[in-house]
Amino acid sequence: MSTATAGVTADFAVAYRDLLLEDLGREAEITKKVVAAVLENKKDFKLDPKGRSAGELAWHILSVDVQFLNEIAEGEFKMEDRYKAPGTIAEMVGWYSKEYPAALERIKKMSPQQLTHQLDFYGAFHFPAFAYLSFAQKHAIHHRGQLAAYLRPLGSKVPDIYGGSADEPWKG
Repeated sequence: MSTATAGVTADFAVAYRDLLLEDLGREAEITKKVVAAVLENKKDFKLDPKGRSAGELAWHILSVDVQFLNEIAEGEFKMEDRYKAPGTIAEMVGWYSKEYPAALERIKKMSPQQLTHQLDFYGAFHFPAFAYLSFAQKHAIHHRGQLAAYLRPLGSKVPDIYGGSADEPWKG
């Protein structure tokens, strides 16, 4: 247990989970907009030869969002690709629209004991399950930012993410 999570109560874990679930739901809607902005005929576009294509990055965000939440609920992280990528960007967003809320529901049903149970993250981290919700959120936001940077170079429009863009002005 880290110093930051030492002595955390079950009540805190439940409250933190509930707070993060609300935020994760809002973030998922933004993620869907960014992924949906990837043009189907340009999903193989790469900013750099070492990087992922826009389609690969989109699938990484969507599939890991779902997998990470499911693994928190299961109490064990596994280094495996659990899901096969659908063929199109629209199918990816459709898959995510179904699977992500189901994964959030699994987290919502976790008991205080499950939320405070220590999980090993590949030997790198040992935190209570609830603490990984913040990690899941940061992972998604990080990669979504990468994908948003692809949109203009591939000829797409950048959606409102946190307060408008040149293509989708903030409505206040």
